[in-house]
Amino acid sequence: MPSPLSQLNQQPINLLQKLSLVTEQWSPKVVAEMNDYQFKVVRIQGDFVWHSHAETDEAFFVIEGQLRIDFRDRHVVLGSGDLFVVPKGVEHKPYAQEEVLLMLIEPRGVVNTGEAAGDRTAESDVWI
Repeated sequence: MPSPLSQLNQQPINLLQKLSLVTEQWSPKVVAEMNDYQFKVVRIQGDFVWHSHAETDEAFFVIEGQLRIDFRDRHVVLGSGDLFVVPKGVEHKPYAQEEVLLMLIEPRGVVNTGEAAGDRTAESDVWI
């Protein structure tokens, strides 16, 4: 029986190289999948919208910059290399004073604005 590694035909993914292909802000792009989860890269700056994801947690990994995630009763500040998981159903609003390079980890098909639609809603499942 062949080893699972012998069937491996993909190459390493360089997140900074993928981010160099992203030109618009607040528009996550898929770079990899693991089971039903997607790894997405995105450039953000400014205020997002208050939203939540009723069915799933959402992981934020800051590649470069400083991200603040506001909650109704507090906020957290993430720097380069920091990871934070927002539990499902928790209302939050990301904010970046200066541009942040970010990776999101969430299930396939998750809409970036959750239940809150609007002009910041990006198309889901777009690969780069």
